[in-house]
Amino acid sequence: MTTPRRRSRNEQAETAAPARPTYIAVEGAIGVGKTTLVHRLAKQFQGKAMLEIVEENPFLADFYADRDKYAFQTQLFFLLSRYRQQQELWQPDLFNRYIFADYIFSKDRLFAALTLSDNEMLLYDQVFQILDMRVLKPDLVVYLQARLDVLLERIKRRGRAFEKNFDADYLKRLTAIYNEYFFHYADTPLLVVDTSDIDVVNNEADFQDLSRSILRHRGGVQFYKPVSR
Repeated sequence: MTTPRRRSRNEQAETAAPARPTYIAVEGAIGVGKTTLVHRLAKQFQGKAMLEIVEENPFLADFYADRDKYAFQTQLFFLLSRYRQQQELWQPDLFNRYIFADYIFSKDRLFAALTLSDNEMLLYDQVFQILDMRVLKPDLVVYLQARLDVLLERIKRRGRAFEKNFDADYLKRLTAIYNEYFFHYADTPLLVVDTSDIDVVNNEADFQDLSRSILRHRGGVQFYKPVSR
């Protein structure tokens, strides 16, 4: 499995964040467990969970049935809804010390690059670039990875109607795009976590160990190593 490159000591020093991260975004391919982890972290640390709007997208079911026909409408809805949601982060939240999100704003462009035609991508990028400049960057991004067979099993287990006949090839290409993106990622501190052989849902020790690693992160790129493995 491809992993992001290691940055030099100088690069890590330049991006080091001395303070504990308080705005933490969890990313990864479909089915990797982003939302579940965010829910658990928010509950553990009495923080706010900011979840991407997925099932409310009126074009999503049609997109899975005919990606070429409905890709642009689907991506534009996601882009605008995520942007509106991100604007909430500029408002001081006095009641929550931590904010946990199950996406980063730039993820939408990864999906767009996979599904849109060249002309559609040109138009999409004009909108994306304007909005991206107005979005707050996380203090830390947690990138969750998993093997393809694990992702497919998790997607099947959660039982969403529009994912019933999920395209394994699409997921494979999406995973490759994610790996490539985070291989070059340098916008924020980054923690890379392979979730293939850990269970942060049903194994309390796995969850507690990962949550401690997340809050200890201070800068640069780090690769999570479970203590129990």
